[in-house]
Amino acid sequence: QVQLVESGGGLVQAGGSLRLSCVTSGRSFSTYSMRWFRQAPGKEREFVAHCSTSGGTTYYADSVKGRFSISRDNAKSTLYLQMNSLRPEDTAVYYCNAVGGGMSYWGKGTLVTVSS
Repeated sequence: QVQLVESGGGLVQAGGSLRLSCVTSGRSFSTYSMRWFRQAPGKEREFVAHCSTSGGTTYYADSVKGRFSISRDNAKSTLYLQMNSLRPEDTAVYYCNAVGGGMSYWGKGTLVTVSS
């Protein structure tokens, strides 16, 4: 059983920063491509950022490029999302996603609220 647990969400002023974490259970974290998604109130889930198994390849949605940074620590089975210059439109539940071995796993999400 693979479990993903996000943390680090909270309330922050526009222009501020937060760092989200996603801890993954099991011994296969280093074999998973990892992604962050988010879902804002009343909107569909959208892609935020991707990180390859080694962390060497990253990809970002245009809306967060230059402001967010995805990274991973395979020794700690943890994925991170550093969010800077936050905007009210970044307000959403952020979800961690792991893909590997023909499977896709999701966390329950952590809420980020950005006030203006």
